Amino acid sequence: MTVSPSSKSARLEEPLNWFEESFGEDYLSLYPHRDETEAERVIELIAARVAGVRVHRALDLACGAGRHSRLLGERWWTVGLDLSRALLRVAKKESPDAPFVRADMRLLPFRERAFDLVVNLFTSFGYFDDDKQHLRVMLEVAAVVRPGGMFVVDFFNAQQVRRTLVPRDEKRIDGVVVEQLRSISADGRYVEKTIRLPAKGKQFLERVRLFSPADLEGMLKAAGFTIQECAGDYDGSPWSAEAPRVIFFAVRS
Repeated sequence: MTVSPSSKSARLEEPLNWFEESFGEDYLSLYPHRDETEAERVIELIAARVAGVRVHRALDLACGAGRHSRLLGERWWTVGLDLSRALLRVAKKESPDAPFVRADMRLLPFRERAFDLVVNLFTSFGYFDDDKQHLRVMLEVAAVVRPGGMFVVDFFNAQQVRRTLVPRDEKRIDGVVVEQLRSISADGRYVEKTIRLPAKGKQFLERVRLFSPADLEGMLKAAGFTIQECAGDYDGSPWSAEAPRVIFFAVRS
């Protein structure tokens, strides 16, 4: 099965952003806790919630190294999309027969109504400086999801991030010292993290928008989605201020 590309360019011409420079193969080694068990939990939750939806074609939006794409592909025909060449190389190595596409999520290279299900998992959103660009992503997703199809957005709970932020920590991963510095931006809109590997002379930057559930819900509705449910964890429990996640299940109107 194939998904026809649109005539749109899949790349926006602009200076490099942090997310274009930080998400390389070295970055993967910083998060050993992102394992298959965790990925299986969220995919099982999604499968349960879309049980009444006809799903033949799925899109893993910002798929990274493809850990969710592989599991989605066991249930439905799935294409993974990401901007990082390095992470897509890893994904393709792990799943050589699976389709992966390199593109910017703000300009999706697919025809309208191409997918029954789109997922954006583990806070792979909120990277841009202008909220109009975040809304643009939602509008692009709305264009490629068929009416009655579903969009699943899995984001961190910004309230919990603000409340539990640890300014600095240091740990050892595979014998390498990793220093992490965290802060809230001066305008209070972003959480910023600098990850340093002194022995290797490397550092990585993360900068993610602190969207509230109301912010995400507002963008989803503006893009033409109807909210079906908001969960707070991969076990499907309802969202609360203390929940670790904000997981929206939204249906294309």
